[in-house]
Amino acid sequence: MRNGTIIGFLAFAFLLTLLTSCSNVKYLPKNESLYTGAEIKVRAPQLSKSKRKTISKQLAALTRPKPNSSILGLRPKLWFWNIGGNPKKKFSIKRLIKNMGEPPVVLSDVNVERNNAVLKSYLENIGFFTATVAGEIENKNRRAKAIYTATPGSEYTINEVKFQSDSSVLQKAILRTSRRTLLQPKKPFNLEVVKAERTRIDERLKNQGFYFFNPEYLLIDVDTTIGDHKVNMFVNTKPETPKLARTVYRIKDVVIYPTYSIRGSGSDTSRKYAVMHQGYYVVDSAKFYKPKLFQQAMQFSTGEIYRRREHNATLNRLINLGIFKFVKNRFEITGDTLLNAYYYLTPLPKKSLRIELGGNTKSNNLTGTEITLGFTNRNAFRGGEILNVSVSAGSEVQVSGNYKGYNTYRLGAEMNIAIPRFIIPFVYLNPRGGFVPRTNVQLAYEILNRKQLYTLNSFKGAYGYTWKETLQKEHTFYPISVQYVQPVKVTPLYLERQRDDPTLQKVVDTQFILGANYSYLLNQMAGPRIPRNGFYFNGMVDVSGNIAGLIKRNVIKGGDTARIFGAPFSQYLKLETDLRYYRQLGNDAVWASRIDVGSGFPYGNSKELPFIKQFFIGGNNSLRAFRSRSLGPGTFLATSTDGGFLPDQSGDIKLELNTELRFKIVKPVFGAAFVDAGNIWLYNDNRDKPGAKFSKDFLNELAVGTGLGVRVDINILVLRLDLAFPVRKPWLPEKDRWVIKEIDFGSSDWRKDNLIFNLAIGYPF
Repeated sequence: MRNGTIIGFLAFAFLLTLLTSCSNVKYLPKNESLYTGAEIKVRAPQLSKSKRKTISKQLAALTRPKPNSSILGLRPKLWFWNIGGNPKKKFSIKRLIKNMGEPPVVLSDVNVERNNAVLKSYLENIGFFTATVAGEIENKNRRAKAIYTATPGSEYTINEVKFQSDSSVLQKAILRTSRRTLLQPKKPFNLEVVKAERTRIDERLKNQGFYFFNPEYLLIDVDTTIGDHKVNMFVNTKPETPKLARTVYRIKDVVIYPTYSIRGSGSDTSRKYAVMHQGYYVVDSAKFYKPKLFQQAMQFSTGEIYRRREHNATLNRLINLGIFKFVKNRFEITGDTLLNAYYYLTPLPKKSLRIELGGNTKSNNLTGTEITLGFTNRNAFRGGEILNVSVSAGSEVQVSGNYKGYNTYRLGAEMNIAIPRFIIPFVYLNPRGGFVPRTNVQLAYEILNRKQLYTLNSFKGAYGYTWKETLQKEHTFYPISVQYVQPVKVTPLYLERQRDDPTLQKVVDTQFILGANYSYLLNQMAGPRIPRNGFYFNGMVDVSGNIAGLIKRNVIKGGDTARIFGAPFSQYLKLETDLRYYRQLGNDAVWASRIDVGSGFPYGNSKELPFIKQFFIGGNNSLRAFRSRSLGPGTFLATSTDGGFLPDQSGDIKLELNTELRFKIVKPVFGAAFVDAGNIWLYNDNRDKPGAKFSKDFLNELAVGTGLGVRVDINILVLRLDLAFPVRKPWLPEKDRWVIKEIDFGSSDWRKDNLIFNLAIGYPF
């Protein structure tokens, strides 16, 4: 039976391939054939098999046109185009089908002679100077392909590289760059490497004061006559290189116009209003900005050599201040070897208001709304400070189910001041690079009311720094971080439930956290040029209670709970890493994977991490086959005898593994197939939660879920819908945890208990 099913499937696949192939051909014009692509044959027995394969792939990528896209031999997009016909209506089913397809690529689109020339030129550019290419067409049953036979010949390698020298300043500077030349003896000749070498030399010269130099003034001669398939290379400057390009320039004056208008009206453009500060001039008659604002942004100083590195860093820092809409600069020759630098800055609106309205729905029958009113003041105290104040209100209401009324309401306010420099007592720091460091001061308050259960007050304050090394590397350090959570009201109903389930106590405990935290972010996917494959890493260290613990160490040693200002304080060390890898599979698919590991070590005054610092798992950005905060810790299963509210399950240790294949369906609609695994655990035993402690058998306690998803990606917004179900439940007896055999999509009871819908904005990772 099983073999018969396989044979039937293969027969069906073969028949489908045959039918779609025939149907695609029949729509072509009478004397046309469908172009199916190019085949490259490389005749070079002197080369290794791997090198021949590499050359073949490189040549195949250069042939034009590209055939219609195919999947397992089928061309679904071409098929959609054909069956869509010629729809006359702008909005119709046929028009939709037509838009999902692509027009046929036919034999008459192929220019064999042009491809021969392109492939031969490429082989010559990578060192095969005697290469030949011959192409022919093979046409059968109105399906044609081009066959190109490439005979590279011998590969030419570099014998010697000579940098010409003379007494000129320019030639001496070029000679100094030769130690790091990309042109290495015994390496194959490659035109792209030659171009890269010219760019490298130009960059070095730009950082040595040659402002007007460019790569076109460099001449790299190649001598192919020395024999033995080797070349000598000579690096020199062209005789017609102008005097400006041969001159080293220094900076004279640096002038900043911080209120410049691109329309010209209302701009200070007269030097008579200029104020000198730390070697640069600020022209700001209305004194909107303190001159010291630009101290860390300006990388040039009067009298120093012009360097492109400082040029770019200055522009990047001015943009990074976040208070200017446009930033441009101009250099002007003054004297024989001096440059004046002018910076024209167009401010963003100083003040702005924003309002945000959001909604969400969860698989636990909760529907929520949130509204946020925000105010931004750019340059709040004339030093480039950005002040953000926001007030938000939200609610989550249980709209269905047997028990309603456990609704959640929250109201909060937050203030953040970002100062564009390090503020450290008695220390002045100005890190290099194109990014301005920031000192952040944060204050926040929130009141949370869970109807019929409890009301909590939450206060937060923090003082710290953020700075970037590069566009991909960022540091965040808060030496002072204070959080205080205080119960205002706990209802008799909650106290009654708490007597039956003591784990509920930690939710309404007074929590006082006095500590520090540091995080490091590395994101290879950030930047103008996103690599095909890249890593994302975010590591965090959070420490609390050390200073307070030293003050109260005698109380802690005595076995009592130490308090500060009447509240017990927490002591812990928390570590977390989030590592992701993105791999491009072709042009329309990405394989994304993540491992998220976190561990908290409570000590001294604490037996567990404070509730607001513990780890949670499940939900639309975690294990999507399990409801948010309902899983774990360990093999523990939380139950709700009243059918109403379920306690938030939290832990001190977390392990989460996710992998997801993302593929394009029809742009902007993308699909996904995913598998998630993970769990949380407690660091210490808790008699109220049997099976919750982390042990050496933690791998046997992982939950696993899988599912499919649809994403609508319109660049500014990604709307995501995931449908998932569990395949492993850690709370079941060890031999029964895999529940794959129980999957039954036809059963309404199974669907009710296992299918989880997740509606969210943005990708899960």
